[in-house]
Amino acid sequence: MSAERGLTKARVEALTDGIFSVAMTLLILDIRVPMVAHPAELPRELLALWPKCCAYVISFVMLGVYWVGQHAQFHLIQRTDRALLWMNILFMMTICFVPFSTALLSTYPRARAAVTVYGMNLIVIGLILYGHWSYATHGHRLVNHDLGVRTIRLASRRILIGPAVFAIAIAISFFGTTPSLLIFLCAPLIYLFPGKIDRHWSDP
Repeated sequence: MSAERGLTKARVEALTDGIFSVAMTLLILDIRVPMVAHPAELPRELLALWPKCCAYVISFVMLGVYWVGQHAQFHLIQRTDRALLWMNILFMMTICFVPFSTALLSTYPRARAAVTVYGMNLIVIGLILYGHWSYATHGHRLVNHDLGVRTIRLASRRILIGPAVFAIAIAISFFGTTPSLLIFLCAPLIYLFPGKIDRHWSDP
């Protein structure tokens, strides 16, 4: 076995799981218990936290979507090489950026710059995941040769839906951020329901 393949799939998946765990945990740290002078003020202060709570839910679910997506890829990827490992490093770097972009969006939900940074963060994650899949499947480089071309294409299209939707959200933010925020809120629904590619998870 060459040096490029010295790191097994299990090691890559374990590291990725750890990164996702940390990133998902950091999201909640942006929501602080409000300090009030009188208990009667607490309901109003709790209500004021809704942008942060909403951003937390969206980002937590989206990180879950990306974790499931990467896990699904490694269900079909049989081996690793140096290039794939570095793609995973880039993927994890963008995942670690999500708590910051989430905090930015939750603090400035009406600012187009915050919407753009958050959307671009999710776009880059999706594109790296797409590049990861394309590299592994090109010429069946790192997947079994019996993996069908149709399956590869279905997975590629499913991955690219997210970046396309987030690009639309950024474009719409030039006219107002509220529609963009609604798109961010609804975007996870695209991946929560099983697609045609999901049947391959149960394949031996």
